[in-house]
Amino acid sequence: MGIKAALPNFELYIYTAVLGLALLWAGSWIIEASSENVNRKAFRESVKPGWHYFGRRMDVSDFEWVMWFTTFRNHILFALSGHVIFAKICSMLSPKHRSLIYMVYGCLAVLITMGWTYVSLILSHCIIIYSVALMKKKWLCFVAGLTSLATIKMEPFNTWQEGFVTGSFDLQDVLFYGGCGFSIMRCMSFALENCEKKDGNYTFMDLIKYNFYLPFFFFGPVMTFDRFHEQANNPNLTRKEREMWNITIHAVVQLGAILVVDVFFHYLYILTIPSDLKLVKQLSDWSLAGLAYSNLVYDWVKAAVMFGVINTVSRLDHLDPPQPPKCITMLYVFAETHFDRGINDWLCKYVYDYIGENHDAILKELLATICTFAVTTLWLGPCELVYIWSFFNCFGLNFELWVAKLFSLPPFSTIENNLMSEAVSRRIRGLFNAVNFWQIVLYNVLALNSLDFAQLVAKRLLLKGFPVSTLIVLFVTYCGVQLIKERERKQALLDEPEPEPVPTPEPGKQKAE
Repeated sequence: MGIKAALPNFELYIYTAVLGLALLWAGSWIIEASSENVNRKAFRESVKPGWHYFGRRMDVSDFEWVMWFTTFRNHILFALSGHVIFAKICSMLSPKHRSLIYMVYGCLAVLITMGWTYVSLILSHCIIIYSVALMKKKWLCFVAGLTSLATIKMEPFNTWQEGFVTGSFDLQDVLFYGGCGFSIMRCMSFALENCEKKDGNYTFMDLIKYNFYLPFFFFGPVMTFDRFHEQANNPNLTRKEREMWNITIHAVVQLGAILVVDVFFHYLYILTIPSDLKLVKQLSDWSLAGLAYSNLVYDWVKAAVMFGVINTVSRLDHLDPPQPPKCITMLYVFAETHFDRGINDWLCKYVYDYIGENHDAILKELLATICTFAVTTLWLGPCELVYIWSFFNCFGLNFELWVAKLFSLPPFSTIENNLMSEAVSRRIRGLFNAVNFWQIVLYNVLALNSLDFAQLVAKRLLLKGFPVSTLIVLFVTYCGVQLIKERERKQALLDEPEPEPVPTPEPGKQKAE
């Protein structure tokens, strides 16, 4: 169907009002539950003193957020600021060798932080995968890379390798597994791109420059080797018009998001409440639905902010890094669901799109999704919860294709194209998308919280709350989906290329002809 039929204004107003009231109602319930139960025994470990003057405590159950913006904030800022200053000075002196300068600073920072044994361990993985890359066999590169990744993610190999790192500090485990995991993914990207290189091979120094770029080293995102190699070795350092202004605005937005999340953590204990199932069972259906949704929104905000900070630094280095993930509120299809765009781009390029090609054939799509989620399972760390998460998301992605294939066949396609107006078609699709949205929420909330919490939400919304709570939640979601579709419609019209004007012949030429 086309994209030019707009929703009537009164419908937009109704959808906006319903969605706004629903979010305010659910939010008020969560604030009330947070304030009234702050002294519960289950809250003692994860709710700590916060704003003293306001008498508010803070939810500190997310280790990553606390690490980035509280406990180790100064250390991370010092390392990234040093990179920016050092890289800027040296790049001005020798722009042609700036990738080498980035590598030297990154190696020194990793060496000082983790020690020479850790750097040696990383280099050993790089040497192994580089040696395999010289054979230019993609399947061998996958075998070598995934085997190396398995040694970091699975016992007893990961404990054995961790023993090589001496010393002990609070951030050591996070830096160890983050640096090793992302390094192996980068090495695999290098090896696979080397297989595509027709004349000769990339050098080992190219791999080291790529891997030891400090902003990406410990926490990602993963930028594929072909893009990094081209951009980091580009001697032309001129910026586009208003580029520095856009980078500054982006940094201010990240700072604003950090402050907003800090406020939320003092009033909405959205990460602690799901761990107390006794309290969760007492919440209304509205509160439970809002709690599940807000957990996914928070995880998106966390990913967007942390990757946004790193992306700001890399953009100052004249790189174009992977963008933050798409907002969870804007997602109503599994094909666009991800929380790490760098890993998503890596998986799409080397696994999903490579096997699935144009994603029209059902069997190829099934094989592509199985392989993609198999690699994702290994990346996340094999365990029961990750297996369940991978299975349901793999099923959801394939089910979308099956339904799309079914409705593209007669008589469904005939009915939609000939008997339905575009508005009716859009509303019917919106109903399916609303159901799909809650599938995405339920399938992903189990990985963010727990399987017990996900089961409780599903039972309350689908069984105990049926039909009243179920239909109301779906209606509110339907309103949100329609607003998103309207925004996408307007954006599609803006992105449409303007038709080229048809040249009219001059009067004299027309007469001569």
